[in-house]
Amino acid sequence: MIHRTGNGSGLASVFSNRTSRKSALRAGNDSAMADGEGYRNPTEVQMSQLVLPCHTNQRGELSIGQLLKWIDTTACLSGNAALPMVPYLPHSVGQVVNIKAKVNRAFNSSMEVGIQVASEDLCSEKQWNVCKALATFVARREITKVKLKQITPRTEEEKMEHSVAAERRRMRLVYADTIKDLLANCAIQDDLESRDCSRMVPAEKTRVESVELVLPPHANHQGNTFGGQIMAWMENVATIAASRLCRAHPTLKTIEMFHFRGPSQVGDRLVLKAIVNNAFKHSMEVGVCVEAYRQEAETHRRHINSAFMTFVVLDADDQPQLLPWIRPQPGDGERRYREASARKKIRLDRKYIVSCKQTEVPLSVPWDPSNQVCLSYNNVSSLKMLVAKDNWVLSSEISQVRLYTLEDDKFLSFHMEMVVHVDAAQAFLLLSDLRQRPEWDKHYRSVELVQQVDEDDAIYHVTSPALGGHTKPQDFVILASRRKPCDNGCVDPYVIALRSVTLPTHRETPEYRRGETLCSGFCLWREGDQLTKVSYYNQATPGVLNYVTTNVAGLSSEFYTTFKACEQFLLDNRNDLAPSLQTL
Repeated sequence: MIHRTGNGSGLASVFSNRTSRKSALRAGNDSAMADGEGYRNPTEVQMSQLVLPCHTNQRGELSIGQLLKWIDTTACLSGNAALPMVPYLPHSVGQVVNIKAKVNRAFNSSMEVGIQVASEDLCSEKQWNVCKALATFVARREITKVKLKQITPRTEEEKMEHSVAAERRRMRLVYADTIKDLLANCAIQDDLESRDCSRMVPAEKTRVESVELVLPPHANHQGNTFGGQIMAWMENVATIAASRLCRAHPTLKTIEMFHFRGPSQVGDRLVLKAIVNNAFKHSMEVGVCVEAYRQEAETHRRHINSAFMTFVVLDADDQPQLLPWIRPQPGDGERRYREASARKKIRLDRKYIVSCKQTEVPLSVPWDPSNQVCLSYNNVSSLKMLVAKDNWVLSSEISQVRLYTLEDDKFLSFHMEMVVHVDAAQAFLLLSDLRQRPEWDKHYRSVELVQQVDEDDAIYHVTSPALGGHTKPQDFVILASRRKPCDNGCVDPYVIALRSVTLPTHRETPEYRRGETLCSGFCLWREGDQLTKVSYYNQATPGVLNYVTTNVAGLSSEFYTTFKACEQFLLDNRNDLAPSLQTL
């Protein structure tokens, strides 16, 4: 039996803004749906539904609630589902909704499913992407968890999703703590100067409460309520709450999470409660919770679900309109108001740090404790995505050190690989402290630990000699993020990811030429007892491109010399780990 997660890990992490339907139309080769030929993931499930008048809302567009039902069914058939974030591009009557779901990764007893929704116009034969979502389920038998069979990714896309799923899981697990840290360390600012305070609405006026009786058509063969049905009911009350604030027909933009805390069955009464938590300039957050009880006389209600939905009000040109200011109730209302601001901050961080293409992100991102989780995620996932690419080409091999290259549209990347007679965990500890790197890498002249952010993240200031004909030495401010594998290091590697950040305490100085690294680091795989495959990856930035191409072309052997020095460093120190490394 597959259950939705109930441990606070309900954060979905795929994002897409609502755009006009006209701009989203694309030809068939850009379709989200594959043609079905060749290899197909055994967990992949596809559903196609024709949008009928009974599926639409007051605007004549497919209702989000109906879409959520279809998404939930498809994801469940794939093997997992639950917590989709659903940015929305409307469908019209007569169009076809194509939903594809597949398991990205199975952990011990939980799994992540990726869901992709596309729309198809049968008359023009055009197809376009609508939204993406992620879902997490836990497998249980009666009251005990079930250990899941692991899946083996085959394609480049599957390898990327499989690898990054571990990092998304990590973000979900720390989500609640991230909110708490933001509330404790950041002051919530209101842009009241740009608001029309004469349109202030008390939050209590937006409150909605509705009761639904779970009947057999609402439940599966085991008597448990369909998650999609609960989500549809939640979307309905959230829309009513949003309408009470704006006095118009709001449009659902994103769903932050659907957090299923427990099941409900046929015969349960579900109490759905919604209220506008906060209204920003052009968007509002509505909080929804669901409680279940069996009999009218019951005093105890089970909290089975919660979600946060963001709405906008669009004008005739599909532009968001200015919203009234909301006045929260003292106590819990003020808490929800502040938490909504924290969630907005996280959404913006994810939008501009995590979900952007690398070519659209500046090399150095400003470091701030409030965006630590997103920067760390981006750092590790970018390296994992680079590792998972299929088109690496072996350029040369000298003394059992291999050099691979990868030429993308925007970047030239290189990858060094060797096998050393050192335990993977020991190599991980030795390489993850950059202060040790000058001992074997002449490109690191000095390394200063600027900030030990937490157990897995640290910021360093690095100086290096001049390269590529420049007269000035370089310096870098680098975020180092390390991760231990989810397994024993055979499938998942130990990861040490590096990327540039900016700090107000370490600005560029005339003495050095500020260098930047976009994506680099180590991946370590356990090959056997006291045997580790060490791989170093680097996405060359313009500042070092000439130096990289010189080595790749075979006109210099510095790459090999440096990597062999790394091997000797690991061998010399494998039995002499400093206490500071063990407690990093």
